[in-house]
Amino acid sequence: MFVLELSYTAPLDAVDAVLPDHVAWLDEQYEKGLFLASGRKEPRDGGVILAVAGNRARIEEIVAGDPFVTAGVCAYRVTEFVATKTAPELARHRQTLG
Repeated sequence: MFVLELSYTAPLDAVDAVLPDHVAWLDEQYEKGLFLASGRKEPRDGGVILAVAGNRARIEEIVAGDPFVTAGVCAYRVTEFVATKTAPELARHRQTLG
């Protein structure tokens, strides 16, 4: 599992100009079953996404396609972790330490 932390690198008006495309991209990732939760940070200086994918390389590929990234308005910090305990709704994403 991955925590994707977005940090805006441009003023909010530039971020907002790309926001509809970013939301459409998020919707695509949810449809593919890759994203579990997402939202903006408070204060509004970026966002957070909880994601699942086969490996880090796949996540890096997905992140590179974010319109926020291609427009140059945000940077990502990707943190991989082993989800050994989850809420019942996320049980299918539990992992074991190997």
